[in-house]
Amino acid sequence: MAIRTILQLGEPRLREVAKRVSDPAAPEIWALVEDLADTLAHWRKTTGYGRGIAAPQIGANWRVIFLRLPVEEPWPLVNPEIMWRSQEKIVVWDACLSFLSIFMQVERHREIAVRYQDLRGEWHEVRANEERNLSELLQHEIDHLDGILAVERITDVKMMCTREEFEKRYRAGSPYALEAVGNETSKQ
Repeated sequence: MAIRTILQLGEPRLREVAKRVSDPAAPEIWALVEDLADTLAHWRKTTGYGRGIAAPQIGANWRVIFLRLPVEEPWPLVNPEIMWRSQEKIVVWDACLSFLSIFMQVERHREIAVRYQDLRGEWHEVRANEERNLSELLQHEIDHLDGILAVERITDVKMMCTREEFEKRYRAGSPYALEAVGNETSKQ
């Protein structure tokens, strides 16, 4: 429907806890998901980054996230909640459309189980791990719903870097390398 402006680091609404959606099938939730999809597609096309987006990032205070993983169907999740976390943790590179000029390493649980509703209101559960980097992505997006930003999870401030330095030094060994390959494939 529309490409929406993404709120940037420092905007107080990014720190608010999002409200639960009472009716995932409501027309306004479908419209919100379309806006999330259009906004994410725009950012992917213009920057080469963006695997997921949370409703609070476009100023909509609802518990809705939208994922677009390479070569997979678009995936809206309504009222997602982490039901289980592994004790084992991993350190991963993270970035955010709300501050795309900054890259950092954060600590995440290696595996999680997430319960969520689809746009018909039906409940599903997914177990996520390092495959497709889904565990860290879901944790990042669900954090947005709780008003938590990746900068709060930095493991070592000395590893924080600009986007340019990240691309030069670390992108090839990160989940974002897949984005670059996917973008090159789509350009052919």
